[in-house]
Amino acid sequence: MADDSSVANVASRYAQALFDLATDQNQMAAVEKDLKSLKSAIADSKDLRTLLGSPTFSAEDKAKGLVGIGAKGKFNMTTLKFLGLLAENGRAGALPQVIEAFAKLSAAARGAVSAEVTTAMPLSAAQTKGVAAALRQALGKDPEITTRVDPALLGGIKVKVGSRLFDASLKSKLDSLKFALKRA
Repeated sequence: MADDSSVANVASRYAQALFDLATDQNQMAAVEKDLKSLKSAIADSKDLRTLLGSPTFSAEDKAKGLVGIGAKGKFNMTTLKFLGLLAENGRAGALPQVIEAFAKLSAAARGAVSAEVTTAMPLSAAQTKGVAAALRQALGKDPEITTRVDPALLGGIKVKVGSRLFDASLKSKLDSLKFALKRA
């Protein structure tokens, strides 16, 4: 099985190629919308995750499946061709990482920054606006926020921007207290 760094390298190369193609064809907004839709489909469908990750499906079957999903979702032709190519090249398993890498490239091109916010409970609309305002002030750029819920945090918030992680979760505070007590 490939390690994470080789998958990340493959994902970044494919994402860059798709980004360049979408830019050249003036299809950036459509491709970005298609990939966001596909990202949520991957998150919601265990069958789709199985199709992408299972070696029992051939590259041709994966290509047919992805193109079929794209056709049903009325994806842009650039996106459809890309999905077929990705699967035929045996890289369908890297699709979630390709989508993430593409989103980062797209955000950077717009002058925005991607931020992943993780909380123990879902954020309200007002809380999301507050987090966005705080990030805008701290970073000097407009944040594009994706939220995740992780009950293991117990409370508080974690914000990941690029390689930086701001951790104000109750779990990390309890862990550091536990470590301090063990050292005492």
